[in-house]
Formats: sequence, structure tokens, C-alpha cells
Amino acid sequence: MTAPDVPSRQAVLPPINDPTVHVEIDRLARRYVDAGGLGMDILSAIGGSAEMVLDRLPDFARKRLDGLTLSALTRAVGAAGRSRRVVRDRGDWFNRLASTVSGAAGGLGGLPGAMIEMPVTITMLLRGILEIAAEHGFDPDDEETRMDALRIFAAAGPMASDDGTDLGLLAAKLSITGQTVQGLIARVAPRLSAVLGQKLAAQATPVFGALAGASINYTFARYYQELARVQFGLLRLSRESGLPREALVEALKLRIEELRDKRPARPARKS
Repeated sequence: MTAPDVPSRQAVLPPINDPTVHVEIDRLARRYVDAGGLGMDILSAIGGSAEMVLDRLPDFARKRLDGLTLSALTRAVGAAGRSRRVVRDRGDWFNRLASTVSGAAGGLGGLPGAMIEMPVTITMLLRGILEIAAEHGFDPDDEETRMDALRIFAAAGPMASDDGTDLGLLAAKLSITGQTVQGLIARVAPRLSAVLGQKLAAQATPVFGALAGASINYTFARYYQELARVQFGLLRLSRESGLPREALVEALKLRIEELRDKRPARPARKS
């Protein structure tokens, strides 16, 4: 978005005068900020930045990653919905555990095993997001709900640098306007591919194996669950308050920036 667009967009947004809305915005902002730090322990254990980890991924894997992600995400939309009709919703901890076990199994096979496991991970992540949508009163079988769930994957991921310039979920909410599920998948897949590339590279590190796959998948599951609670919490707040989602997103973005400004800086990583 260009600078001249900002004032005009803000001018048409209604003011938020209800104190209970501000309380909820603050709660969601704190959840969003906390979610952003979930991957730091993984990067500390692996060593280096997310970009350095991604550089370790072999060329053949990088070339296949975008296509594999697009295919897996397309299948996951249907598979996640069907699985909810076969196995009832079990909650966050069950989904995290299932994702952890899947990551451990994939990690045992190194990079080839991790690539085979990746579609399973995407399906379980999406199913967990749809469960949270249902908790907030949205129909997981509705196309708009599925599109809102897919938009969450446009976030930068738990292993991204948290410098405040990329509000992944919020930017996705305003800028990605795919008219169909397939159109949105095509827009989201490249972003998710970059996130999963970090995961695959980390799992391919010989020292970690299954332990790396388990810990990374747990972190991914928790991260996207937290973003889903922010996403659908915001949508429910819009529905209950009658305020447009754009106004609530703007208020949430400002509160996130305030919280990040107050947060102590992380110590520099030793090289």
C-alpha cells in the first residue's frame, strides 16, 4: 500500500468507542505478539537465522518445494474437512501431539522423510485452524471460513525475524482477496513454501533427526493455532460489535506495534 492511500483509508474507518472492544483488541494483540516468539528456541538450537537455515536446503528440494506446497495445500483443504467428519474435534493439545508425532516420523527419514511428511503436516495444521473457527461460531464447511483459514498461512511463520515490519496475518487479511479457494491457495502457497523450507532444512540437519521434526512441528502447530485464535477472534468481534473488520484490524495493528515497542530487545546472537 502506498503512503497516499493510508489517510484516505483511515478517514472512512469508524472510531472505536466501546471500551470492551478495546479490551478484546488488547487481548488479541498480546496473543499475536506472544505467538511471534515461538520459533526462537528452535533457531537458537539450530544456530543462525532462518535465512541461514534455508540456505542449507539442497537445490533439488528448493526447486520442488513450491509445487509440493501448492499440491499439498490444495489436497489439505478437502482432507481437513473430511477428517473432521470422521474423527471429532479433540482440541489444541491433541492436534499439537499429532503434529509432533508426524514430525518425529518424518525426521527419522531425514530430508526425504520430511518431504513425504509435509502434506500430512499441512493437513493437520489446517484441521486445527478449522476447529478453532468452529469454536468461534464459524462453519468450517463454509467457503469463506476456509478462505479465512487459508489466509493464516500467509503469515511469516514462527521462525521468521520478528522486526515488526511484517504483520503477516494482518497484511494478508487486507491484501489477499482471492475470489475462490483455489485462487487464494495460489496466492498463499509461495509464502507457506518459504516457511516450510525452513522447516525442511532444519529437519534435514543430521544431528537432530526425529527430535528436530517433533519440536519444529509442535512449534508450528502452536503458532498457527495462536494466529487462528487472533484471526477468528477478530472476525467474531466484528460480527458481535457491528464494526467493520478493517477498523478492528487497524486498531489491532496499532496495539501490536505499541506492545512490540515496549518489549525488551533480544540479546544479539553470538556468531
